[in-house]
Order: sequence, then C-alpha cells, then structure tokens
Amino acid sequence: MSEYSFQVHDMEVPDEPLPVSVLTGFLGSGKTTLLKQLLEHPDMEETAVIINEFGEIGLDHMLVEESKEDTVLLNSGCLCCTVRGDLVETIRKLYKQRLQHEIPPFKRVVIETTGLADPAPILQTLMTDPLLNDRFRLDSVITTVDALNGNLTLDRHKESVKQAAVADRILLTKTDLPDSTEKLDELTARLKTLNPAAVIKKVQMGQAEPSSLFNAGLYNPETKSLDVQRWLKEEAYHDHHHHDHDHGDEHEHGHAHDHDHHHHHHDINRHDDSVHSFCLIHDKPIDWDQLNSWVDMLITLYGSNLLRIKGILNIDGDEKPIVIHGVQHVFHPPVALENWPDDDHRSKLVFIVRDLKKEMFEETFHSFIVEGGDTLL
Repeated sequence: MSEYSFQVHDMEVPDEPLPVSVLTGFLGSGKTTLLKQLLEHPDMEETAVIINEFGEIGLDHMLVEESKEDTVLLNSGCLCCTVRGDLVETIRKLYKQRLQHEIPPFKRVVIETTGLADPAPILQTLMTDPLLNDRFRLDSVITTVDALNGNLTLDRHKESVKQAAVADRILLTKTDLPDSTEKLDELTARLKTLNPAAVIKKVQMGQAEPSSLFNAGLYNPETKSLDVQRWLKEEAYHDHHHHDHDHGDEHEHGHAHDHDHHHHHHDINRHDDSVHSFCLIHDKPIDWDQLNSWVDMLITLYGSNLLRIKGILNIDGDEKPIVIHGVQHVFHPPVALENWPDDDHRSKLVFIVRDLKKEMFEETFHSFIVEGGDTLL
C-alpha cells in the first residue's frame, strides 16, 4: 500500500461523507462545454471540481481569484482545481485545505476524466482507499454522449461503451444540431439496452441543471437515509420474457435484459454487442461464506469483465439487509441497512458485464449458493 502524504489523524471525518461524482465522456462528446456551463451555475456553489487543465475549460471570465497554483475560485462560488499527478493526492490535498480553512468549505466533488479515460480505476479508488472511504462517498457517474456521432463512437471505441455502461446519468449532447434528431431514437434505444437503469437526458448547448445530475448514489440527501431501491433500480433489468430456473425448493430468477438490437445486418464493430445486463433474484437467505466464495471466483476468473455489480442481500442469520457494490476486481466494503426497504426480502443482484453469459452466473450461483459447493461448472 502506498504511503500517505497526510496522516489520518490530521484528516478528521465529517458528519456525513462528501458526495463525489465522476464526469466522463468520449473525446468530442461535449463534456467540456457541459462542464463550463455547470461551473457558471449558482447551484454549483460549495462544489469542488477537479479537472485536467484550466485552459481546456476557459475560466477567465468566471474567475474571482486564484488562491493557489492549481486552485481557483469562480464567481459561482465553485472551487476549481487541476489534477497534479495522482488524483488521490489531489483529493487529499483539497480535503486538508478545506479542514484548515485555506479554501472554501466545499460540500461536493466533481471529477472530470479525460475523453479516453476508463472511469473504473477512479471508482475503485473511491471505494477502497482507506482515507477517502470514510470522508467521501461515490454519488454518481455522469457520461456525455454525442447525439450526432454517438453510434459511430460506440462502434469504434470500446472505451466509450464502458463509459456509458457504468453510468448513472447519460447526457445526450448536441441535440440542437441538424441531423441529430433522426439519430436520437436509435442511439437512445441502444444506450437503454447497454445500461437499462441509467437516466438518459437531452442536453442543448451544454445546459443542464446540476440537480438532475447528482444524488444518484445509495445515500439519499433528501431523506438523510440509504435508499437502496432508488440506487439499485433492479426493475429496470427485468425482461418481460424471463425464465425461472427451478432447483427443487430453491429458485433463482434470472431477469435478464437480453440484447436484441434488431439490426438489419451484423456489425462486427459493435463493441456493446458483448455487454449484457441482468438481475439475479434469490428467494431464501444466503450463506455469507458461500457468497464470498462465489464472488471470489467471479473476480479471479472474470474480474476485468465485471463492469459493475450492485446488490441487496438477505444473509442467513442477519436480520439487516446487506448492500454490496463492485466495479471489476474491487468491491466496496459491505453496508448494512437498518431495515429492509419494503416487504420484499429477497436477495437481488444487478450485473453489467462484458463477454460473459447470464447462464454462467446462474449456474455457478446455484453451485456455490444453493448446493453449497465450491467447484466450478
């Protein structure tokens, strides 16, 4: 484990972890235009935005003061900071400056990635870094997609597919341009297939209300509680033609959002043809050790293709439901809810995966969880 620049005892924990959102999107998707508009919005007050370079955004007319070499204060009250080397060190530095009142007391962080970036490492860092984990919480992944060229980008660049697949919010940009309307329906349908639970919104001239982008995480700031139903959205993955798999008295309901693109011809360049999303539901309490064995097997053999996993679990011997969240090889520490959100106490696991079949998950789940074995099928 790397050495920290700051001692943990110098970094007091806030009453509530600060929400962090990741803004991503492929080159030319309008991410910079969107961010520039967001930085001018008064609702971005008390927000710290970490970007690659100030010059890309064009902050001159928004600048109030430049307090540090890599930190500026905007007239919206938003704090803007450039990444200097390691992102983790940048966040830690900002947090320490906040504690020492060297910068305004921001209450939210937005991280802008480069257009070619894979957002997974950022999500994994926020989920596992010991110092950040107690002080920040992952709120939302916001992905911009060019309405005019989005289909072509998804065809040609697998990074763009992953950016859309792990998103909580997908923003269709450049919808005001000519010829975008006729492509919008096909692109929207494609994105819904790729990521059924993501909220898809149209954006014109980079204009978006900050309130529509944030608060997509497990914690609901309006109710001051953990809202697993809003976060999990397992109903979005249900296929109307799903099949139940009966194994004696046990049932695993594989509600799969199978990918039927209805194309007139097969395009070998469609990277998202290999991305699938589905939900597994289990009726009876699950043994925690058996679940861990199953998840360990998935991570060991298929970790890089487990794009995102969310779940609420009924664990044998524990009255409280357990929430899990994973991105590829990395899982956030399990979270115990105080109560079940409703009378449905079944375990529900949502998967977004690449190059993996739903049937493999069902069969290995049955082997590890139902039969209690540890042999691979």
